[in-house]
Parts: sequence; structure tokens; C-alpha cells
Amino acid sequence: MAPISRNPFTAPGEQSRRPWRALAEVTGGALLMLLTQPILRGQGPSGGIQLLLGAVALALLAVRRRFPTTSLLGISAVVGLLPAAGLPAAITAYTTAKHLTAPRRRSAVLLASTVLATLSCAALAPGIGLGSHSFGLALGAVLAATTLVVPGLLGISGGQEDRLLQALRERAAAAEAARRLADSESRIHERSRIAAEMHDLIGHRLSLISLHTGGLEMALQKESPELRDEAALVRRTVSDAMRELREVLGVLGPLERDTGTDALTDTTGTRSDVEALAEESRSGGIPVDLTWDGPDLDDRAAQVRRAVHRVVRESLTNVHRYAAGARVTVVVTHTDDRVEVLVRNGLPPVAPEAETGLGSGRGHAGLRERVALLGGTLEAGPTPAGGFAVTARIPARPDPGASLAAAGTPPCESPSEPRSDHSPAGARGRAVNALSGLLGLMGVGVLMMCGLVLVTQAFPVPDPRNHEPPRIGMSRKMVEEAVYGDNTSVRAAATGREPAHPKSVTSCMYSTFQFEDSTPPAEGADRGGSAAAGAGEGPDHLRITRFCFRGDTLATIDRFTVPMVSRTPPWGTP
Repeated sequence: MAPISRNPFTAPGEQSRRPWRALAEVTGGALLMLLTQPILRGQGPSGGIQLLLGAVALALLAVRRRFPTTSLLGISAVVGLLPAAGLPAAITAYTTAKHLTAPRRRSAVLLASTVLATLSCAALAPGIGLGSHSFGLALGAVLAATTLVVPGLLGISGGQEDRLLQALRERAAAAEAARRLADSESRIHERSRIAAEMHDLIGHRLSLISLHTGGLEMALQKESPELRDEAALVRRTVSDAMRELREVLGVLGPLERDTGTDALTDTTGTRSDVEALAEESRSGGIPVDLTWDGPDLDDRAAQVRRAVHRVVRESLTNVHRYAAGARVTVVVTHTDDRVEVLVRNGLPPVAPEAETGLGSGRGHAGLRERVALLGGTLEAGPTPAGGFAVTARIPARPDPGASLAAAGTPPCESPSEPRSDHSPAGARGRAVNALSGLLGLMGVGVLMMCGLVLVTQAFPVPDPRNHEPPRIGMSRKMVEEAVYGDNTSVRAAATGREPAHPKSVTSCMYSTFQFEDSTPPAEGADRGGSAAAGAGEGPDHLRITRFCFRGDTLATIDRFTVPMVSRTPPWGTP
């Protein structure tokens, strides 16, 4: 696992992201802003202010994973001043809502960003050339809804889906681990049972050898002292072998011994033993049909007979538990090479209770372990008719090396891991995510354009021809309605290049609207303006009209031109 990084482009707890990814995101955000700006027809500030706001928006876009709340609130304020930053704001809102897991905090941040974007646009709309406060309020509400609320809701949905998938993966991994643990426990239990059987079988034979050797030692005590010493050596060796056998088998676990009909005897696994198991099931209400094909198993190895006994007994026990009353067929086929045991049951006359289920499967895992130790195979599963079948194929002469090969735990498949980013599936996933993100951005852009069109239609741009041209003596309110208020961008352009202010004026208003002069100029009107206008006419100059007031009354109207630094005109220029 890669070390956790704390760079500003990576979310807390995530792996480090390379700087080129952040650079690519910033470049993409800049392209989106450049594509959006012509569509918005220059709405918002121009010149250096626009570049500054764009740089702030791109910086917040780059660090949105590390500082999600700060990035979203900051870019929300920028959107209210620069509508072209709407698409980067949508990306930031989506990422923030996706990574914030606390519902209350997520809702509070999304609501605060919406309010901030709306209020900033409404409060500063006249100052940046967007229009009146009411127009800014409507525009800010549209921008907040389309670039913050909609992507934020999509981010919430995407985050919940990702967390749900992660929880399902963890749950599946836990279930797989529990299943493996249960299978391992079943194998260990079966090996412990086999160890007990080995103790019973081999210990009994060694006890007989030790007993006969002791008798031989006593018989040879007088006739042949030399042979008596050899017999004593054999007896001591057998005693040591029994002790070592107990110590070795004790490592496998407690030597649990079967009792009753399960006790290990010389007839275990023979035809009479299997018939006794079938009769026992019949007495319990299970109709059992037994078919034996081939000779008896009394001359086969004890572990083979024991495996046959265990397969039949475990299968019949499962029928009693999960298919009581179902007809059972037991077929034992004994050839020179192998012993095949088939136990199949049909549908029970009464369906089992719901809580009974299908069992844990641990018994089959133990049987499979026992048969595998002998070099055989065991298959268990439902039949097409709706019943269940268990088929065991056991070598008639087990290979001594088979048990050693099967003694190790069989390799288990590793749980499903997340797809690697370098795998074909990971590449396809990245391509699908990129395409989905592009389509989402296109949808947000269309929504934003539609919203701007609706707002523009609801608040049409005032046409000077629909108002009475400003004239000397008009009130300030009438002049503002005629020229759509003071334009701070035009005021900034005129600073240092405008004619001197007339004396006794208290304030001035700047605009680019040009009206036909229907009244004679007042004192100081067009002072030097005509000369300036004539000298500065051309596409690289901006014509400005300055309205100066004495108190609340229009006193002078000055017209002049200034060199244009940026060709981007303020919004509303005719």
C-alpha cells in the first residue's frame, strides 16, 4: 500500500496524487471557463478583476479534495461575481458533496454555498456591470441552483452509492472469510477424528504385538536366553512406539472416540454395517433402498471401510435433518480399483421449516477431507428433481503418498479485490467515469444557459430609446433609470483620463450609453469633450458619458473617449 500523502491535491486518508493530475484538472477548468465566457457574452467583470477571479476559482478547484468545505464556499462567492466559473464550481460541488459523509454537515455546506453565491451576485451586481440588485438576485439564484445544488445532489447520490458498494464488498469478504474458517474447522475436526481412529486401530495392533512378545519372552526365559533378550527388545520397542504414537496424534487435537453404533470395529464399513445404518434410518421413518454391487469390504483397509461408513452415516443424518420422510437410495459399488458410494434422496413429503435452511455444509467439508486423504473425490449437490445427492469415489487401495499430498490445506481462492487501475477492467472503468463526467458537465452547462436566458428575458436590458434622454435638471433617479445606473468598470476606465470635474458638483455617474443631445449644454458641459472625442475616435477607444450632479439634480453632461485596455466591453453596452 502506498504511503498516505498530505499534499494539497489529495483528500485526507487517500493515496498521493501526482502533481500532473492537478495540473490537468486546472487546465481543463480553464478551458471550460474560456468556452463558457463567449456564450455568456461577457457577463461579469472584465480585465484584471476577471483574471484574478478566474485564478482563484482554478486554485480552489485544484485543492477541493483536501479542503472540500473551504473550496466550495470560496468558489460559490466567485460564481456570484464571475458566471463563467460555473462549470468549475459544479465540479467542486460534486466532489465536496461526494466526500462529505456527515449528512448534517453536507447539507449545511451545500445550503451555505447556495446562499453565498446568490447574495454575492445580488449585492455586487451593479458594481461589476451585471445590472440592478434584483437582476443580480435572480441571476445568482439561477447560478446557485444549476452549478451548486444540482451537482451537489448528484454528488450525494454518488457518494452514497460508493459507500454502499464498499460496505457490500467488505460484507462479502467477511462472509467469505467466515466460510473458509468454517471449512477449516471442519477439516481440523475430521482430522482429529481420524487421529482417534488411527489410535484405536494401530494402538490395538501394537498392544497385541506387545502382549505376544511378552509371552514369548517368558517362554524363552529358560530355553534360549539369547532369543529372550531379542523378544524383550521387541516388547520395549513396541511400548516406545505406542507412547510416541499417542504423543504424535495428540498434536492433532483431543482424541474424540465414537460410541454406540459409530464405534470402530472390524466390521465398520462392511455390508452388514451399512445395512445396519439403513435399518436404523428405516426405524426413524426414512424409507431407504440399499443396493450393494460387488464383494464385501471386509478385506479392505480399515481407513477405506471407515470412509464408506462415514459417507453413508453423514448422508443419512442429513436426510433426517433436512428432508425427513424423503425416499433415500444407497448404492455401494465395489470393484478392484475403487469403492463408489452414492446416497440420493428425493423431495420430502413435507417441506422443511424456513428456519431449518440447507445446513452449514460443514459435514460435507469433513467428508471431503476424509476422502481426499485417501486420494478420492466427493461430490455433493442438489439434483434436477429437487432432491440431494452425495457421491464418493474412494480408491480400493489408497496410495500412501495421497494422504501426504492432501494433508496440507487446499489453496483457497482469494477474496475479490478491487480492480487494479492498470488492469483492462480498471481502464474501462476510468473511461466510463470520464464519459459520465463529461456528459454531466454538458448537462450542467445546458441548464446554466437555459437559466441565464430565462433571467435575461425576465429582466431585459434597458434600451436608452425607451427612456427620456437625460437632460439638465433631471433628478438622479430618472437619470439612473435612463442609463441603468453607475458603471464601476467605466468609472475605473475614466480615472486619470477624464476632463476635470466642474466646480460645485457633488457626485458623478459614468456610463457608455450615448444619447442625442436634445438640450443645450449647461455650464461646463462637453468642456474639452468634443476635442477629446474627435481626437480619440476609433475602435481602440471607449466613448464615455459622465453625468455630474449638484445634490440630487443633474448639472452637467460630459462626453469623452479613453483608450481601451481590454476589448471586452461591459455587459449591456449597445
